[in-house]
Amino acid sequence: MHVAVRDTVLFSYCESCLLPFKVECHIGYIPSKQRVVGLSKLPRVAEVFAKRLQNPQRLANDICYALHQSIKSAGVVVVLQCWHIQIPKAEMKGSDGLHSHTLKLGMQNWNSMFVHSGFGVFEDQTSVSWRDFLFVARLRGVMGTNDFQDWCPMRPQEISSCNGHDTRNPSKDRYPSKYNDMVAAATTILKSLGEDSLRKELVGTPQRFVKWLMNFKRSNLEMKVLIDSAHGGTKIAVGEIQHELNLQFWSQCEHHLLPFHGMVHIGYIDIEGNSINRSVLQSIVHFFGCKLQVQERLTRQIAEAVSSIVSGGVIVMVEAIHICMVSRGIEKVGSTTGTMVSMGQFSSDIDAKEKFQEIVWNSPNH
Repeated sequence: MHVAVRDTVLFSYCESCLLPFKVECHIGYIPSKQRVVGLSKLPRVAEVFAKRLQNPQRLANDICYALHQSIKSAGVVVVLQCWHIQIPKAEMKGSDGLHSHTLKLGMQNWNSMFVHSGFGVFEDQTSVSWRDFLFVARLRGVMGTNDFQDWCPMRPQEISSCNGHDTRNPSKDRYPSKYNDMVAAATTILKSLGEDSLRKELVGTPQRFVKWLMNFKRSNLEMKVLIDSAHGGTKIAVGEIQHELNLQFWSQCEHHLLPFHGMVHIGYIDIEGNSINRSVLQSIVHFFGCKLQVQERLTRQIAEAVSSIVSGGVIVMVEAIHICMVSRGIEKVGSTTGTMVSMGQFSSDIDAKEKFQEIVWNSPNH
């Protein structure tokens, strides 16, 4: 008999940068002497090991070994598919570049990998038992090799240091000294978690975590610079609804210091017949997104900024996935949050608002 528990969704935390990563866990075992265990035990054991600093392969090994020791089966196998958050880009592409109309809320741009671990009859990956498990678990193409150097997107920007000090040449601190206090604080967090901050896998982790946070440092860029360069698109019919959809953003939840990301849809009417370059709207989204935020305020700030450019009306819709909702607390995987703000003509003209909403509904990503 083969038993498989498939598609258990978990979240763990990357030991290289302290950011959460998503896991789809598939566990199989062959009962010894037809002795079966409660199926709920398998994902519970997996969750115990996910709730700590991990890398995908060690997580698979830890789960597999613990189950092998506890259920005394003829064999245990664990397959994980893992996704790691990407680093937010400093500049988002406009309609003449990438991501213009092809984004969906999800993990398409996240780093992904399969890992597996087996004990007993599953130690031989060419065995019939392995093939039978893959069939029962409905898994294909999971036996390839993975490059762990590419797993964490912060690692290619490797800092050869030991929690603030260059291990090759201590006199040359490769990280800006003004961030030393933040690095020291992150190191203290590791120690408070019971981790050895000098463990090989954790060397450089505080710096990478700080580097992630600095993506969301409040910008001193004057919004006036963006507004002054806003116009320059083609002239449009007076009173015609213009729209730009699927403007990507990353932000950082100010309540939990965890990222949220998604897309912004903007509609506007300009009574003078002016249009706004998509790149300007994307820059406005990026300006307000790349800082500590809440989605409600982000939506209103974008709407107010665009409203200062056009003379008719503005409507802004933001759709986002909040990592703080799916990796902690209620852990509602797959949930998304939508917010909308209407100003000017869109707040009083129901037909105009419904026309924009219909445009969003009929776009390829909905």
